[in-house]
Amino acid sequence: MKAKAVVRLKFSSKESLMMVLKALEPEVKTPATSRSTISLEKEGLFLVLTAEAKDTTALRATLNAYLRWIDSIIRALGVLQKLS
Repeated sequence: MKAKAVVRLKFSSKESLMMVLKALEPEVKTPATSRSTISLEKEGLFLVLTAEAKDTTALRATLNAYLRWIDSIIRALGVLQKLS
């Protein structure tokens, strides 16, 4: 069975969006598993994640990983902005 999900995340600025895209670039180029693939695109202030997997378990794991990474990047950016 093949599973697919599309997630659209809106960012407050183009800078933040570009930083997240750049930070995730290595993960997209070299996936950790062959059970799923993900693509990242920008549409205005939106980051669009398209994930495809061999099954729903792999899809959930992939989405969880990317959403956690995005959350961590955004939190780190927030801390850095407060310091400057």
